[in-house]
Amino acid sequence: MSSSTVDPADPVFRLHVGGKMAVASTVPLTSREDLSLAYTPGVARVCEAIAADPALADDYTWVSHAVAVVTDGSAVLGLGNIGPRAALPVMEGKAVLFKQFAGVDAVPICLDTQDVDEIVATVKALAPSFGGINLEDISAPRCFEVERRLDEELPIPVFHDDQHGTAIVVLAALRNAAALLNRKLGDLRVAVSGAGAAGVAVTKMLIAGGVNPDQVVVCDSKGIIGRHRELTGTKAELAEITNAEGRQGDITEALRGADVLVGVSGGQIPEAAVAGMAPGGIVFALANPTPEVHPEVAARHVAVVATGRSDYPNQINNVLAFPGVFRGALDARATRITEGMKVAAADAIAGVVAESLTAEAIVPSPLDPRVAPAVAEAVAEAARRDGVARR
Repeated sequence: MSSSTVDPADPVFRLHVGGKMAVASTVPLTSREDLSLAYTPGVARVCEAIAADPALADDYTWVSHAVAVVTDGSAVLGLGNIGPRAALPVMEGKAVLFKQFAGVDAVPICLDTQDVDEIVATVKALAPSFGGINLEDISAPRCFEVERRLDEELPIPVFHDDQHGTAIVVLAALRNAAALLNRKLGDLRVAVSGAGAAGVAVTKMLIAGGVNPDQVVVCDSKGIIGRHRELTGTKAELAEITNAEGRQGDITEALRGADVLVGVSGGQIPEAAVAGMAPGGIVFALANPTPEVHPEVAARHVAVVATGRSDYPNQINNVLAFPGVFRGALDARATRITEGMKVAAADAIAGVVAESLTAEAIVPSPLDPRVAPAVAEAVAEAARRDGVARR
């Protein structure tokens, strides 16, 4: 974008002048005594205590409520590989959402490298300043390796929101859509369009939440994923656990007789393919800003439609998940985020509106103040149940 496209009178640009966040003190600094307690000489006593027992950092620094939001700028929104500086407004926005919805202090960290080893080494070096790491807008397949290595090598939660935040909210929405239609998750035939970061995580999360893996078919840009194709990495893993019938072909074949479409690909799906779904189906067309299937088109053929957009009902928005997930993980002082914690988050999101379901309201509003506390409580409890809590 050139400077000629910047309109200082545009409300978007006006809002972003000077950035969207700042640092604020939580202690008074109005007297000599204040200075001696907050800084030297008093602070030295706290440093010595933490040096003797590093776990005290949880009590006497901000790490119990602080998260790093880390990106390399390689997959920002629908804009693609725009680099770390252009990614900063998004990371600032993420930090503001953390604070607004869960009281978590988040710091945007935009790395000027897209090398996996460098990203991992840098985040590990920064980790002592934080209680959790939120990976954001890192392209697949590198994002899988970055998250796996950091999860193994750090004693704090690591969470790639583009994968798991989306997956958690999709599971919550599908739970409620199935309940509304008097269906069981284990009976649903599911087609997932997209095998990138979100597609892989959604598939695994739906299976962890009760969808029968034999009933799942995943498509990438080359068609249905299965053992008939030569695949490596995460796609090879998907081929082993899905597509039990050995289907081959494109998304139209994947949708033939399917009960559910989850679109996380950005590609367009023809109406004829949606028309081939089983009666009373469910479509989550989550590409943003242009859904894989226009919601009005999808509504001609299925019973429930969700998108990633705020101007249509049933927005599948990550903000329903990540603030509460981190709040709960931090409250429990979890060492990692488990599958059980993610499923618990999905159940909590679904439960907020479980008693008032309609086809236009299968998930809460992103602004619903009940969501983050419910998710945080469920995640903390799951962390203790799964044996990863230190508190």
